[in-house]
Amino acid sequence: MARTKIQPVDGPELPVLDGEMLTASQNAMAMLQASHSNERDMVNQLLGQAQMAGAFEEFSRTVRTSKLAYVKENKLYRAIAGRKSPHGAEILNGTWDEFCALLGRSVDQVDRDIANLRAFGEEALDSMSRMGIGYRELRQYRRLPEDEQAALIEVAKVGDKEAFLDLAEEIISKNAKEKEALTQRLDDVNADYEAQGEVMAKKTKELDSAKQELEKNRKRIQAATPEDVIKDLRTELVGIQFEVEAKILGELRDGFSQMAEHGAANGQDHRGYQADLIRQLEVTLATVRSEFNLPEHAEGSAPVWMTAPEA
Repeated sequence: MARTKIQPVDGPELPVLDGEMLTASQNAMAMLQASHSNERDMVNQLLGQAQMAGAFEEFSRTVRTSKLAYVKENKLYRAIAGRKSPHGAEILNGTWDEFCALLGRSVDQVDRDIANLRAFGEEALDSMSRMGIGYRELRQYRRLPEDEQAALIEVAKVGDKEAFLDLAEEIISKNAKEKEALTQRLDDVNADYEAQGEVMAKKTKELDSAKQELEKNRKRIQAATPEDVIKDLRTELVGIQFEVEAKILGELRDGFSQMAEHGAANGQDHRGYQADLIRQLEVTLATVRSEFNLPEHAEGSAPVWMTAPEA
């Protein structure tokens, strides 16, 4: 291409520009301008489509949501900063809330659509939209385990509404039963914990009481004289002896009486069995006597614990 000279009417000759260089410079400038304006054009396009009567409705829900998700993820909504609000009362700051408001939708609605898109994908979500699946059902499906959610997505892609609804009902019913069973088990566990807590509280109270009693006895023993200590021990042993004697003369004797009545009524003799029981008691007492090398009292003398000093 020929080089072109530009001669001013009155003045020195200007530098010569190569035509190819001029074209390359123009193309680079155009690309740079396009790069800076692409994001703004997308935002303005979305706003324009939303504000034109019925134009925005030509987009399917998934396509529209996909565009909005891109705007949010890349923060392209900032491009509206400096514009006037629809009523011209204030200047916009370029926030996501303002962008959604310009579209005539709430942030919750748009974020909900984006969440559904990310959970189910464009194909399955578009199919469910054509089936008439509403926001409430979609929110319920989003809460399902990943494997069950994936199964629903695959059936939704096929487009068979009846099969999709049957599968969804089966999965939700199964999850409801599992949740009910889990809740029951949790209630049972809580009840067990409460019962165990009550038992532990009771045992803790008893243990505290025993510790207090033990501490009182320890202090009492430390402060007591030898005479006081032996007196307390004798009192305790006499109580045990009385208890054993009461068992023998009370419950054991009553049992012997019932056996005697039974023997008389049925012609049986139970005295041998009874004698063995008495003999076992005598052996037990003799063992204790022998272990501590205890003397036998003379016949007719009163036990030591019945003497005046002991009494």
